[in-house]
Amino acid sequence: MTEPAVQAPSWRIVVGVTGGIAAYKAVSVIRSLVLLGHHVDVIATESALRFVGAPTLEAISRNPIRTDLYENVDTVQHVSIGQSADVIAVVPATANTIAKLAAGMADDLLTNSILASRSPVVVAPAMHTEMWQHPATQANASRLDERGVTLVGPDSGRLTGNDEGPGRLAETDEIVNAILAAARRGVRERQDAERARDLVGQDILVTAGGTREPIDPVRFLGNRSSGRQGVAVAARAAERGAEVTLVAANIEVQPPENVNVIRVSSAQQMANACAELAPRHSMIVMAAAVADFRPEHEQAGKIKKESTGDDLTLTFVKNPDILRSLVEVRSQDQLIVGFAAETEEDEAARLDLARAKIARKGCDYLVLNRVGWNHGFGREETEIQILNLAGEVVSEAVGDKLSVADVILDLANLDVANRD
Repeated sequence: MTEPAVQAPSWRIVVGVTGGIAAYKAVSVIRSLVLLGHHVDVIATESALRFVGAPTLEAISRNPIRTDLYENVDTVQHVSIGQSADVIAVVPATANTIAKLAAGMADDLLTNSILASRSPVVVAPAMHTEMWQHPATQANASRLDERGVTLVGPDSGRLTGNDEGPGRLAETDEIVNAILAAARRGVRERQDAERARDLVGQDILVTAGGTREPIDPVRFLGNRSSGRQGVAVAARAAERGAEVTLVAANIEVQPPENVNVIRVSSAQQMANACAELAPRHSMIVMAAAVADFRPEHEQAGKIKKESTGDDLTLTFVKNPDILRSLVEVRSQDQLIVGFAAETEEDEAARLDLARAKIARKGCDYLVLNRVGWNHGFGREETEIQILNLAGEVVSEAVGDKLSVADVILDLANLDVANRD
């Protein structure tokens, strides 16, 4: 059975369409972005409307197109459009438009919007080969590149008429991917600026990695946790100004250099470390994958198959419930976040398991993620839902471990601020 695609975030995207013959291809770019769930505002220059009609652009974008610098003056749209955009793309970008952008001109709604925006800009040039290769155009393109503008193409191929060479608009998928990558980068940069040093004064305890329960000197009972998510939480918390202690079990990545690292291996060792450290921390994030059971007896020597026969029976006993024990003795103003990794495929059933767990544990929030043979463990991308003590889903996140770590810390930090 094919795994359903993970729902991507929705962004506000401005697509500027300028007056080149390739303007008709902008329709495919806009359509792709809309079908992916993004809000697309189209700014068309007067020249662009000579190649593609306004009704087409409005139907495909599902929004009124913008053309006139002097429309909607009361809303200051020549500023507001650019300010609200997560990314601005110019598809196609003519030699004239590239020249205006390089010179910082603002003589129409599109160029005004770009100058008024701090969002990433993506430019997809399209023109005849001679125009693209002209030293003036090359200098203008280089200037945009130096300023951080993403240039996509142009490709080499058949142009208008019988012409062939560099200047052809890049393929739709390439342009769309560049727009989404720029939006993702821009959103993260903006969020990072807003979050900068917002955790100064917080002492945060984070656990990470999978515990290993010794069977004999060479074997252990373990799990597939890589520790990446817990390490990411520790890294982002430190970057945002917190004093961080990381209790690291068995992790596959290097811990951040700017955190205090306590190395442990087994669940009992982690329990002991957390019990000692927890009272000195205002926030605790329990991201480690702790084994529920351990062998009742640790063998002094290696178990030999020659001496056990065809069967080997081991007796296991429960490990301490670290999360619950920390909740039971915490101070009134201490915030505790637990984690739940579940293999249940049905989302509703998975949420029911998480609600039952947070009710048992009593922590403030529980981060739920799905794991399994092809999910969760060791992967760069992850998907989480965060529940509060009432069992309500109060936040969700999809993305790499660092971006997910920020979502967890955002929620926890907001809770702490509200308590103050």
